[in-house]
Amino acid sequence: MIPCGILTISDRAAAGAYDDLGGPAVRQAVEGLGWVVMAEGLVPDDLEAIQAAVRSFIAQGCELVLTTGGTGIGPRDVTPEAVRGMMRVELPGFGEAMRMVSFASLPNAILSRSLAAVVDDALVITLPGKPSGAVECLKIVAAAVPHTVKVARRVPTSC
Repeated sequence: MIPCGILTISDRAAAGAYDDLGGPAVRQAVEGLGWVVMAEGLVPDDLEAIQAAVRSFIAQGCELVLTTGGTGIGPRDVTPEAVRGMMRVELPGFGEAMRMVSFASLPNAILSRSLAAVVDDALVITLPGKPSGAVECLKIVAAAVPHTVKVARRVPTSC
C-alpha cells in the first residue's frame, strides 16, 4: 500500500471552465493498483502553486505524488520546472520510458516533458494532462514505483 497524492494542474479546470477529468482517471488507476489516495488537489498552471501543493501532500504523508497536466510545451506548462525546483534527484528513466512506449502509438508523445523526481523523501511523477495519456503513462512505470518509493524514503532494500 502506497499513500498517494494526486494533483491536477490546469488553468481552465482550476477556474471552473471545465470539469477535472485527469485527477479522477488517475485516482481510478491508483486504486486499481492497490495504492491509497490520501490527498487530492487542483491548481492552476502556476509554479509556486504547484510546489506548495506537492509539499503539502508530502507533509500529509504522501510517499508518492502524481501530477497530471502542465507537461507539454505551451507557455503556461511549468510542471517540470516546478518539480525540478524542489527535487533532490531526477529519475530520467521514468520520463524516457513513458515517452518511448507512448510514442509507438502516439507520435506527439515525443513532446511530453513528463518526469519523475525525489522531492524530500517522496517520489513525484508528472503525468500528461490528457486522462487516457496520464493513465497509460502511469501503467508504463507502475511496476517500478514500489521499489522507488522505498529507496526515496531511504528504506533499506535487498536489490
